[in-house]
Amino acid sequence: MKNVLVVYYSQSGQLEEIARTIAKPLMEDTEVSVTFCPIVLEKSFPFPWKKEAFFDAFPESFLQVPSKIVAPSEEVLAKKYDLVLLAYQVWYLSPSIPVNSFLKSDFAKRLLENTSVITIIGCRNMWALAQEKMKKLLQGTGAQLVGNVALVDRHINHISVITIVKWMFSGEKKKYLGIFPKPGVSEKDILESSKFGKIILKYLKINSYSNLQTELVANDAVEIRPFLIEMDKKANKMFKIWANLIIGKTNSRPAWLKGFNVYLLVAIWVMSPIVYILHLFTYPLKFVKIRKEKAYFQGV
Repeated sequence: MKNVLVVYYSQSGQLEEIARTIAKPLMEDTEVSVTFCPIVLEKSFPFPWKKEAFFDAFPESFLQVPSKIVAPSEEVLAKKYDLVLLAYQVWYLSPSIPVNSFLKSDFAKRLLENTSVITIIGCRNMWALAQEKMKKLLQGTGAQLVGNVALVDRHINHISVITIVKWMFSGEKKKYLGIFPKPGVSEKDILESSKFGKIILKYLKINSYSNLQTELVANDAVEIRPFLIEMDKKANKMFKIWANLIIGKTNSRPAWLKGFNVYLLVAIWVMSPIVYILHLFTYPLKFVKIRKEKAYFQGV
């Protein structure tokens, strides 16, 4: 019997749906036992978000400051797992505070040390550098990263900004104004993600994951958009400056967060289109570099 643990934190329920859909082929196999472990914080984050709470989470999210988590059950902690599926969201270009907090806890080391881990990302679109941070977190637990699946909102960047923001602050996953597409990962992509579970099951049974990521990528588990990687890098540099400016503030923190809010609006609606145009013009000059980066971020 193979033991598989699915660890996740899901605010809206979308990521849990993704995790359960991918895990479904494993759950249906009589030779596999699947355990689900939601991450629970002592002080939870609201959903839908209030605007103030959303921006207040920025410095700690980006700088990966952990919060206190509720201990997983003894039943979960007592088992030794052959494989862990770790599903996470990206908050402000970093793994979400709940997932970051779990991975920096003693519980994570106990569960993940010397264990194969497959990460499952459900986010708007920028996840590449968050996954680099995830790799370091997993190294800290002694885990072995063997695969990655990244499901994203496939719509145009600025369209997805509008729809995701509406979803986050209203809690309603529906077509905004009746004309915009539904926010988040599409229902089609979620439904079809069970194919990744079938691939994972095959490698779980032979207890070898050497070709797992290659097969996952061949089945569209990871979509790379070079422009978004470029934006991710630039945004990480700016977010680092803002986060370090704000993190130590107390009385003036709300004012600094309002300033960051303004910067974010300018970055999305003014700077991003300019960067995209420059990206198009310089693409032929960077083709070799872009191809190497694409191969790197598709791997583990």
